[in-house]
Amino acid sequence: MDFVPKGKQEEALMLKEIGVNSVNDLFNEIPDKIKSTVNIGKALSEQEVITEINKLVLKNKNYQTSFLGAGSYHHYIPSLVGHLAGRSEFYTAYTPYQPEMSQGILQAIFEYQTMICRLTGMEVSNASLYDGAEALAEAAIISVNKSGRDEIIISKAVHPEYRETVKTYLDARDKKMVEIDFDNGKTSIENLKKTINEKTAGIIIQSPNFLGLLEDIEEISKIAHENNSLLTVGISDPTCLGLLKSPGDLGADLVAFEGQSLGSPRNFGGPYLGVIAAKKDLMRYVPGRIVGETVDKEGTKGYLLTLQAREQHIRREKAACNICSNQALVALSATIYMAALGKEGFKEVANLNIENSHYMHDKLKKYSKFDGHFYNEFVMELTKEIREKLEKNGIEPGLDLGKFYPDLKNCSLICVTEMNSKEDIDKFVELL
Repeated sequence: MDFVPKGKQEEALMLKEIGVNSVNDLFNEIPDKIKSTVNIGKALSEQEVITEINKLVLKNKNYQTSFLGAGSYHHYIPSLVGHLAGRSEFYTAYTPYQPEMSQGILQAIFEYQTMICRLTGMEVSNASLYDGAEALAEAAIISVNKSGRDEIIISKAVHPEYRETVKTYLDARDKKMVEIDFDNGKTSIENLKKTINEKTAGIIIQSPNFLGLLEDIEEISKIAHENNSLLTVGISDPTCLGLLKSPGDLGADLVAFEGQSLGSPRNFGGPYLGVIAAKKDLMRYVPGRIVGETVDKEGTKGYLLTLQAREQHIRREKAACNICSNQALVALSATIYMAALGKEGFKEVANLNIENSHYMHDKLKKYSKFDGHFYNEFVMELTKEIREKLEKNGIEPGLDLGKFYPDLKNCSLICVTEMNSKEDIDKFVELL
C-alpha cells in the first residue's frame, strides 16, 4: 500500500479535528502489554528504512517447516491468483457491495456463489462474511430466526474460538448456547440425544472437526430433523470437499466455514473469508448479499444484486445482518483458485493432503490420541520437552491443545498439507 507523508502542521491539524492530543492517543484501546513500537531513530532515506526493517525482521522466529493448522492452512496458491485478484479493476478502494458495482465484480461473485453451492451441496450462497467464526455465528442466528426457538446445541469438537463467537452473537439476542462433550474426538451422539429438546433451534458441528476427525453427519442430521431442528455443518479445511461427500448430500441445512484455504495466504490471521451456504427455503434468512443472473430488455445476459439483507437497504428490524464491509476481493481469490484448479485439480489437492497426513500418522501411530477417520489433521501426544526439541530443530509442531482443552494437556493438533514434503515428515519422525 502506498504511503503519503504529511508534515507536522498537517498532523497537528488532523489531531485537533479528531479531538486527541497525540497519535498515541488513537491507540489507547490497545493494552500496553501487546503494543509494539518500532523506533528507527532519526529521519532516514527510503533505502535506509528498508535495510533497518529487514534487520528487525531477522529477529523473528522462522520455522523451516510447519505442522500448524487449526483453522488456518498452508496450501499452495497458484501465482495467477494474486496476479488476477491484484488487477486494478478488482483491487480498488471502493467497497464493492452497492447496486451500481461493475458487471465484472457481480459476475465474479455469482460464479463464486455457484462454486460454493456445488462444493457444499447447498442451493444458495451469499457474497461472503468476515471469517469462519462469524459464518458459524450467522448460521446459529438463522436457525433461531427460522425456528422461533431459543437454544443452539454446539459440539465441543467445534473450533473453541468459533464457539466463543457463536456465544457472543446468541448472548446479544438473549438466546442460549448449550455445549456437548465429545467422545474419542467425535461429537457424543449419546449426549446429543440426551440434550436435544423442544427449545433446540439448531445443532452445530464441524466435520472434519477441530480435532481432525470426520463426524457422522447423517446420524446427527436424523436426530436434528426428528426434532424439527436445523443442522449446521462447519468444515475445518474446505479442500477436503474435493473428495468427501458434501454436507448437503449428508443432510445439512446450513454449511459455514473459513474459506482461507481457497487461495488466500495465512497472513497472520487475515483478511479471511467467511463462507455460508444454505438450502433454498432459508434464502431470505441468509446475511450479506446474493447476486443473481438475468437478461436486459435486449436479451443480453447481466448480473445484479438480487437480495440484500443489510440494514442499509431495508428496515433495520427486518435486516438479517448488520455487516458493514465486504470480502469480495478474498472471495474473488477463492473463485480464481477454484477455477484454476478445476474439478480434477481440486481432487488432487485433497488426495495429496490425505496421502501426506496418513503417511505421517502411520509412522507415528503410537503417539496418536484418537481413533477415527481424518482428513489432514490428527491429535498426537507430545510433551512440552518434545515440542521444544522440535522447535529448536526448526519445526513448528502443531497447536498445543492444552490451552483449549485441559484434558488434552501434552497433546498437539498436527496438520499435514501438500506443502509438507516427505523429507519434512521424516525429519519430524526421526527427531521423535
